[in-house]
Amino acid sequence: MPVQPARLSRPRGWAACLGLVSLAVVVMLSALGGGSELRQTPIVKAVQRARGAVVNIRGEKTVAAAAAQAGGLDGARRVNGMGTGVLIDARGYIITNHHVVEGVREIQVTLADKKLYTATLVARDLETDLAIIKIECPQPLPVIPIGTSSDLMQGEPVIAVGNAYGYEHTVTDGIVSALHRPVQVSDAQFYDDLIQTSASINPGNSGGPLLNIDGEMIGINVAVRAGAQGIGFAIPADKALAVAAKMLASATVQKVWHGAVIAADTGMGENGPVVASVEQKSPAAESGLEPGDVITAVGDAETRRALDFQRAMLSRKAGDKVALTIQRGAEKRTLTLALADLPKEVKTPVRPAWELLGLDLKPIPAQEFRAAHHTRYRGGLAVTDVRPESPAAGQGIRPGDVLVGMHVWETVSLENVSYILKRTDLAAISPLKFFILRGNETLYGYMPLPVKTAQRQ
Repeated sequence: MPVQPARLSRPRGWAACLGLVSLAVVVMLSALGGGSELRQTPIVKAVQRARGAVVNIRGEKTVAAAAAQAGGLDGARRVNGMGTGVLIDARGYIITNHHVVEGVREIQVTLADKKLYTATLVARDLETDLAIIKIECPQPLPVIPIGTSSDLMQGEPVIAVGNAYGYEHTVTDGIVSALHRPVQVSDAQFYDDLIQTSASINPGNSGGPLLNIDGEMIGINVAVRAGAQGIGFAIPADKALAVAAKMLASATVQKVWHGAVIAADTGMGENGPVVASVEQKSPAAESGLEPGDVITAVGDAETRRALDFQRAMLSRKAGDKVALTIQRGAEKRTLTLALADLPKEVKTPVRPAWELLGLDLKPIPAQEFRAAHHTRYRGGLAVTDVRPESPAAGQGIRPGDVLVGMHVWETVSLENVSYILKRTDLAAISPLKFFILRGNETLYGYMPLPVKTAQRQ
């Protein structure tokens, strides 16, 4: 008699429970909007990891019009600009392209949670077209995961996130099409080393992150090629973050002094940032720090890049004592760095234009001015430097511009500027209207002045 197969029975005990748990997981994922596991692709996970650190930037800026090119004072017009930025520090520090915030009167930043803030310009680097802005937020903000652009492979997948054409947090994907591309995007801007990608990058994407498949930032989207499809460009992250470290170092030295010069790095170091030099009789020298030391931690914060060290110095003040963990050869040491005020002998001398506006101005000989500028203005002052976080920096004035007027007065000489800034009615005419020449264009804007400062003049 043949043996009959056993009848299938319903699962009991732990097997039944396992089935119920599996069903519950599926239901929970569906309720959370995650769908099936198959929908959780590497691209989805990468975007979810980075999205909270991407911000949208909007603001009104001055652009030249036909009348401006003809030399008219009011020939420039104001338009709404847009771009993207990336949070690189939980305290609200954002990296973006300089051209996104250049000339913007009020920088409006919208976070991923739709909260709106007004940002201030911290520092900028015209050569690389990068800038750092900051918003004030009571809670710590999400920071972008940072990768390295040193090992990018042609053909590897990448993702761009940004404010494309004003559509916030737009996501596009593609591949690394090429590396080390030199690109001339305008008469004034040349990039010598860009990542070329097939991820769609549109106006408004500038300043946003280019991500790898792990959701790490490996570039800053910067340019599109007019008329081309599927061709975009990004600044390599290693270069961008090295410039960011330099900009933050310049911002820090305005407030406190440590005397350590950190070497620029080109990628994610395996050990940490290296001390390039130490100023004599500085706090760093007194702490025992030496050139060649590798800083592996500042306080409890691990440092892998020069940017990490500079971020750790932000918000510090004179008198603070900071613990440095260093590697010197095979030896590990802990040093105490006592921050101090910048010595008076290296501080910038008091100058009205520098103190009030953040402008360093230089007279231009009349003959030289007439030869360089075909305009009805009698003369002007060359802008040789702009102080970060100053009224001038906030308006996008940059070295190379020529200041030709303020309010109703011309600015042919430094004495003209001193006369304007020492007027007793300066508070009444703030924000102070200014006129500049940039090449063959005449631009204007308004510099808000601190009321208390203005009243003292």
